[in-house]
Parts: sequence; C-alpha cells; structure tokens
Amino acid sequence: MKTIADVMSRDVTSVSPDESIRRAAELMEDLDVGALPVTEGQRLVGMITDRDITIRATAAGLGPEETQVAEIMTDDVCHCYEDQSTDDVMQDMRDIQIRRVPVVSRDDHQLIGIVALADLVECETDDSKTAQTLLEISAPLPAGQASTPL
Repeated sequence: MKTIADVMSRDVTSVSPDESIRRAAELMEDLDVGALPVTEGQRLVGMITDRDITIRATAAGLGPEETQVAEIMTDDVCHCYEDQSTDDVMQDMRDIQIRRVPVVSRDDHQLIGIVALADLVECETDDSKTAQTLLEISAPLPAGQASTPL
C-alpha cells in the first residue's frame, strides 16, 4: 500500500497570513499554481486560492496591497499526514471535491508538503479508481451546497 510520503511534493512554498494578497498572487504566478498553503512559521493555518482572491477580494472591492491573506483565506483546511494511504486521501478528495491537500506532521501540524490529484494519478495502478476520483471531484455539487475549500 502506497502512502502519501511516497507521492507528495516536499518542496512547497507558503505565504504568511499577514502578507498582502498581491504577494500571494505574485507567488501563484511565479510558481504557476492556483493555491498556496498559509503558514505561521511552519504551522499550517489555512489555504488561499486564486479563486479566493477573485471572489472574496476583487469582487468585494478589496485592494490587493491593503488586503491581507488572513482576511480572505480559508482557515478550515482539509489536510493529511504522510503516513496515510493514498486510497484514504483520494477518498477524502472525492468526498469534499478538492484537487490538492497540504501534508502536515501529526505532532505539531507543521507543513511538510502537499499532494495533488496529479501526484496520486501518477502512482495509481488502478485506472478506474483514478477516473472515479477525478469524476467525483469535478462533478457539480447539488444546488445550495457549497464546496469545502482546500
């Protein structure tokens, strides 16, 4: 059985909650990613996505320099541990329809990596399970039900 440690990326860039959303957007552009973990020191405290910046800040008329990441980030973040099975994490991703999950240490919630759907697809030998995961993550939610952000 493969674990998250076998497939996760340990080279992860994060942003601080007190940084501007402009800085977060610049990092996303530089790294060509749509989401960043938010950390205080190395402790995971949230996630911010390009969608958060667009919907929660830009659409609300908040300025990119004066708005801090903490104001629009998601602080209730699904995360996993490096010793979890890839099957368990794929199920979690299906259940809450997310494509990437921060990996934290069990003892102190320190960010140690990130695992994306693409990482799991590369390691998966059962194509039907991978296809089912992608379908469930991408499926529209029932009317009135909001997706859980990263």
